[in-house]
Amino acid sequence: MARLRRFLDRIEPQFQKGGPYEKYFALYEMVDTFIYSPADVTRGSPHVRDAIDLKRVMSYVVVATFPVLLLMLWNTGFQANNAISQMGMTGLDGWRNWIMSTLGIAYDPNSLFANMFHGLLYFLPMYITTLVAGGIFEVIFAAVRNHEVNEGFLVSSMLYTLTLPPSTPLWMVALGIIFGVVLGKEVFGGTGKNFLNPALTGRAFLYFAYPAAMSGDAVWTAVDGYTGATPLALAASGGIEAVKEAGYSWSQTFFGMMPGSLGETSTLAILIGAAFLIYTRVANFRIILGVFLGMVATSLLFNLIGSDTNPMFSVPWYWHLTMGGLAFGMVFMATDPVSAAMTNKGRWIYGALIGFMAVMIRVVNPAFPEGIMLAILFGNIFAPLIDYFVVQANIKRRMKRT
Repeated sequence: MARLRRFLDRIEPQFQKGGPYEKYFALYEMVDTFIYSPADVTRGSPHVRDAIDLKRVMSYVVVATFPVLLLMLWNTGFQANNAISQMGMTGLDGWRNWIMSTLGIAYDPNSLFANMFHGLLYFLPMYITTLVAGGIFEVIFAAVRNHEVNEGFLVSSMLYTLTLPPSTPLWMVALGIIFGVVLGKEVFGGTGKNFLNPALTGRAFLYFAYPAAMSGDAVWTAVDGYTGATPLALAASGGIEAVKEAGYSWSQTFFGMMPGSLGETSTLAILIGAAFLIYTRVANFRIILGVFLGMVATSLLFNLIGSDTNPMFSVPWYWHLTMGGLAFGMVFMATDPVSAAMTNKGRWIYGALIGFMAVMIRVVNPAFPEGIMLAILFGNIFAPLIDYFVVQANIKRRMKRT
């Protein structure tokens, strides 16, 4: 590390103003500040409400995803190995099978290592593709604007990858993150100026552009020819009874032993990440509780109303929490400090609106059993308006007092 420090110090003048590589200064700064804390850090508070720097904020979010990553690797491999076992297959075709057979790793759903290694062979190419494709456009925009390439993309790339089904083609992964980075963030000025969550913007684009690859029973398990509905899809067609008949208990959906998008399956791992984010004050607890309370209240209302034709009316709130991506969106997406509401009272309203909309879309919309993605994007759009009315209400109260 000391040798790398000396090397960076030696080549820095080449990138400074007047140097031969002046236009690549933003790229140099990205490498330098990502590895080391710069000597010219701000002495005051670079943010309005906190003195914490952007590097540490983004690093904390990535650290909070570690429990989700570990459970994701195991569950992705387990679902694939279990499908191979059920279909009576001995293996798969392609480069993954070559690596597994070369290393002598069997497709054993009972082996922790085999499951995690097989899951890694699906996650790693998708994440590398996301980093390369999105990173290229981040660097291009930073170079054109002479801005710094900050660590915000690391968070967006991680969260974006975790929202995808494990069978997503790599070209589609690249297309989605490019759309999210360019049209979800950079066209509005870059980090801190976007009003939509970039990761969700890319995910939403893929869903509406390529619905067959983002939904249905064949995309959640990374084995060609194998179909298996998620518990949420089963609930949409037959209620909780259909979920239980398929062999899923509530504890399975809570711990993450079910098919689904890469990072959404384990509510336990997500809640561990939530505790870390709240403890470090990176995520605001008002938004998380607001989404949760909005979801619970709306679920109870639909349970009270009931329906003879729509089984989703009877789904309890604790099943809504563990099925689909509600918990993941509530903790990692809705709490985005840029696209969320900024006032404390606005955060409660913003969170409750997302929880309400998520259940509304799940229950009332028959064509879209998952609702948290659209609910958060809907909340992002209304967040500035919510803050505006909260501020105006405060001004009126103060004027009356004086």
